[in-house]
Amino acid sequence: GDVTFPEGLIYDKEDYHTSVLRVSTGDTQLWTHYDVMHNVLIQVTGTKRVLLWPPSEAHNLYTEGSSSRVPDPLSPDLARFPRFADAAHSRLSTTMRPGDALFIPGLWFHHVSAESFSVAVNVFWKALPHNLYHPKDHYGNKDLPAGDAAVSAAVRRV
Repeated sequence: GDVTFPEGLIYDKEDYHTSVLRVSTGDTQLWTHYDVMHNVLIQVTGTKRVLLWPPSEAHNLYTEGSSSRVPDPLSPDLARFPRFADAAHSRLSTTMRPGDALFIPGLWFHHVSAESFSVAVNVFWKALPHNLYHPKDHYGNKDLPAGDAAVSAAVRRV
């Protein structure tokens, strides 16, 4: 059946941003990244492994923009990324099966890998006042304009 959330339980209707249908083979991986909007990942068929890290691990994940530079978090090159080992203590891991739903808070890093043919749906919504988000953020992963401006100002001062 359709995926529905009770009104106001997860988000208010006016905060809805987008839904993404994800169809993947058993060898598909999404890079480690964060989204600025909250989302729920709903597993329809197949299985996926999801790794999560809190925003406080950004330094240890070697982030560049919203993505980690560590290509494989399950087998990291610790000679190249030694601080990545420090992020292990706060990593959460789950295997999603059909019917499972996982809330992924905005700014939490996540790495998703399909373990078999998989179909899933992401539902994204805005948790902050809408004017704070980038007006052309179609996927829920553009940094907030105020944050970008602060980083640019800091870089100019250095």
